[in-house]
Amino acid sequence: MYAIRLGDDGAELRPLEPWHAEEFLAHLDRGRDFINQYVPFGSRATDVAGAREVLQRYADWRAADTASLHGIWLDGTLLGGVLTLNFDAAGGNCEVGCWLEPAATGRGLITRAMRILIDWAVEQRGIHRVEWVAAAGNVKSIAVARRLGMTRDGVRREAQLHHGVRHDLEVWSVLAPEWRAHDDH
Repeated sequence: MYAIRLGDDGAELRPLEPWHAEEFLAHLDRGRDFINQYVPFGSRATDVAGAREVLQRYADWRAADTASLHGIWLDGTLLGGVLTLNFDAAGGNCEVGCWLEPAATGRGLITRAMRILIDWAVEQRGIHRVEWVAAAGNVKSIAVARRLGMTRDGVRREAQLHHGVRHDLEVWSVLAPEWRAHDDH
């Protein structure tokens, strides 16, 4: 087990595992409407069994080396997390994502956690291209991509159907040489 400090405020990045199902469900219940504005992450986790199923799916993907899930705790409370998706070490590509409950916004938690995750992907796993995909209306997510030094690659028009509405998806990325050239991580 690891716990990586995200600064001096008591925030930590830790693995988010199936045995965290009750805590994960409580966290999602606190932030479900906020989190689900743009992403359906955890929408199927409406009871402990559903929460465990989501976490087990990510554990299985981690074992297959195709994804990973990491929680952000502040003062012992799970408030959000960061993840990898479509992780392809052989091809050197992955996607990253995040979620956070409203009480934790505005503290830089996602940016700090994402710097650790991208550093790991690039430096430890040899990932060349890290991609960030966000609904065009999700200005907070897009702001994090900018803070991380990512470049806007383009827009996938009306690519996501969410809550009966088609959303444009912005695609942002950073390449390993660009990431390494950034001196603020």
